[in-house]
Amino acid sequence: MSKPLLPGRIEHWPLARLKPYARNAKTHDADQVAKIAASMAEFGWTVPVLVAADGELIAGHGRILAAAHLGLTEAPVIILGHLTEAQRRAYRIADNKLTELGGWDEALLLQELQALLAEDFDLGLIGIPEDELDALLADADDRPAISDDAADAIPEPPTEPITRPGDIRALGKHRLCCGDATDPAAVAKLMQNETATLMFTSPPYAQQRDYGAAKEKVGDWDALMQGVFASAPVTADAQLLVNLGLVHRDSEWHVWMAPA
Repeated sequence: MSKPLLPGRIEHWPLARLKPYARNAKTHDADQVAKIAASMAEFGWTVPVLVAADGELIAGHGRILAAAHLGLTEAPVIILGHLTEAQRRAYRIADNKLTELGGWDEALLLQELQALLAEDFDLGLIGIPEDELDALLADADDRPAISDDAADAIPEPPTEPITRPGDIRALGKHRLCCGDATDPAAVAKLMQNETATLMFTSPPYAQQRDYGAAKEKVGDWDALMQGVFASAPVTADAQLLVNLGLVHRDSEWHVWMAPA
């Protein structure tokens, strides 16, 4: 056949070299871009973008937005130099619409979802909205119903609490502090001039979880997390565990830094 059905090669281009198509009819809101970014972070960049010889995007606008969201600087591309302008315009629509024509074998899909659940895999990464997941799993959910037993009820807080801010409980070799993690004095009292061997953190912090607050886009993830690690009271060989599951609205990430 005269037309190239198989691409000759995949190239890596700087994002700055790629030009979004001004009349791209496929929309990508912030929530979808965040989900694409989460998928790329988990699985890698699995599908190259398609471009014309001049760098104008034919397919992959969402992936380019997600790449910028992740702070990437290059993209894998396939050049479709054999397409006419009319073919490029048509393929932009076909690339998105053809995938919508397929269906699902719900029985097999449910088996796959249950297998992923058994592995504690984050189903938020697979692109199925939460309400659809709930509906799919509802009939097959064999977990015991939540008991209304009084033992499960949350008691009213006591008038005179036993534990008060500033109290520290000894748990074997560990210490648990009742206090505000943003209070340097509380942290200093807990650490007692010592350093920890393990730190688990899950940004955003404190008021940054107020989704009505103003957002600041994270541009440099390396610099952001290096700032966290630099101020962490841990040993030089400590384990630093960061929850990077993109499970927050619009996938906002801001780091709290103690005032100087």
